[in-house]
Amino acid sequence: MQTEARVGVTVDGGVRKLVKQQPPPQQIGTISQLLAGGVAGALSKTCTAPLARLTILFQIQGMHSNVATLRKASIWNEASRIIHEEGFRAFWKGNLVTIAHRLPYSSVNFYSYEHYKKFLRTIPQLQSNRDNISADLCIHFVGGGLAGITAATSTYPLDLVRTRLAAQTNFTYYRGIGHALQTIVKEEGLLGLYKGLGTTLLTVGPNIAISFSVYESLRSFWMSNRSDDSTVVVSLACGSLSGIASSTATFPLDLVRRRKQLEGAGGRARVYNTGLFGTFKHIFRSEGLRGLYRGILPEYYKVVPGVGICFMTYETLKMVLAEITTV
Repeated sequence: MQTEARVGVTVDGGVRKLVKQQPPPQQIGTISQLLAGGVAGALSKTCTAPLARLTILFQIQGMHSNVATLRKASIWNEASRIIHEEGFRAFWKGNLVTIAHRLPYSSVNFYSYEHYKKFLRTIPQLQSNRDNISADLCIHFVGGGLAGITAATSTYPLDLVRTRLAAQTNFTYYRGIGHALQTIVKEEGLLGLYKGLGTTLLTVGPNIAISFSVYESLRSFWMSNRSDDSTVVVSLACGSLSGIASSTATFPLDLVRRRKQLEGAGGRARVYNTGLFGTFKHIFRSEGLRGLYRGILPEYYKVVPGVGICFMTYETLKMVLAEITTV
């Protein structure tokens, strides 16, 4: 059963106006909400897996490459190398673990975001200013950040394994998810599964906070001015723009995160023996400012469709599942 928009009446300077009001969001159960979030994340990652792998390979080039090699690097050259040396299917290398990671990650992310929003709206200071744009933005930003941290922490070992599998080129050190988990624990200890977690949380928190707050703000503005537009189109467009904003703001942290995850991988010697800020300084000194944004172009190519598809799928599945539960 589709909920219809209502028409309200407002008075402005003695003139009565008809104002189309948006219907309240349809509520779905916990299982349906987790399912919608998980499927949305897995679908978007599968669609953009080739660009995700290119981004990772660019991000880690500075770890074991000389300056001459870095200057020759380009998206086309790297894509051609993968096809000739590893085959076309190699663009999806590590995608199985990506889906295994993204299903629970995205489920927890969207689910916890909805609940953090509800909790934040019960805070007296925010509750008394619930119609204030700044208060609304604060709820989306803080809720998104907390959701990102919750999801990243709960699924981190799979994220680390995904990065290491995707980073393998000609030499295969990890033969799959199970083998990678066993090898990491054996060679680096149990804490090796959480290598780079601190940097990840510093990256994911702001990234998801910006993504959700930009998405919600753009979507709210769009629907208030063009309420008859398709939800699919609105979600896709606003999601794509939110992906660009969040990736631009947090990309250097994401690059450091990937490199920290690969420290000691495949039996190689450690490259960075310092913490987060020391690693930043090392990259800046050896590769320049450009080094901190190495791989930003394939990242943009990835997030524009990827984040858009994720939000679009989530919103669409929520509507479909809400329809099913009301039949």
